[in-house]
Amino acid sequence: MSDDKRSCCCSGGGGNTDDTIKDYVKEKYGGIAATVKDRKKASCCGGGGTDPITRDIYSQVDAVGLPDEALLASLGCGNPVALAELNPGEVVLDLGSGGGIDVLLSAKRVGPTGKAYGLDMTDEMLELARQNQRAAGVENVEFLKGEIESVPLPNESVDVIISNCVINLSTDKSRVLREAFRVLKPGGRFAVADIVLTKPLPEEAARQLALWAGCVAGALEIDEYKAKLAAAGFERAEVEIVRTYSEADASDFAGEASCCADSDIIRELAGSVVSAFVRARKPVS
Repeated sequence: MSDDKRSCCCSGGGGNTDDTIKDYVKEKYGGIAATVKDRKKASCCGGGGTDPITRDIYSQVDAVGLPDEALLASLGCGNPVALAELNPGEVVLDLGSGGGIDVLLSAKRVGPTGKAYGLDMTDEMLELARQNQRAAGVENVEFLKGEIESVPLPNESVDVIISNCVINLSTDKSRVLREAFRVLKPGGRFAVADIVLTKPLPEEAARQLALWAGCVAGALEIDEYKAKLAAAGFERAEVEIVRTYSEADASDFAGEASCCADSDIIRELAGSVVSAFVRARKPVS
């Protein structure tokens, strides 16, 4: 491995700022969009094997009518569209919509009387998502450029917030959840898939930029997630673990950061990191 590659893998060490993390994540996901345009399956976790976080999320029924590029760009850890139990006529917002797969699936479920918004900060992903929208022939969709910490929509304009393995990437999750609460209508639903922690990460792993981009280093512990939802104003917050990971999985999703991780850290990751469905509601009044 070259010194340049090792430097990329092992970025961290306590000097990472919010802007450093954001820039790294943005560059990483812009590169993923380019990979998808070359008709290659994306992976948020680095490495060359099957991504244990993003595999086997969507059924063949879900995939009907979707462009191949939307599936190739799928970087989620669950299916929030199924979780959200969307109804015709509802307005949905996907935080961190990437290549647009969950927005397109949402648009089908809410029908022509509803609408699905996708919000992403990465130009390359927005371009790919709009390309996928055109290929799918879906009209009740709008992709917005912006950050999930500052949603460019009015107060109380959305029925349902979804997100797929993105909130963990934010360095200010409290602000993300306050924004989600702001744009939801009274009684609106928060239904996201995300990586969460059952216990704290090893300190070395938590410092790795590659593990931030891989949806691991920025993940919240379950009780902290629920506490932040409550602080934002949500009620009935719950976190349901839907996938646990083996040590082999942990080695895979450590990806580029694995050059810095010994077997003890890999075992700690496997015991800490899970995929979960996170639900909450905005009070009616």
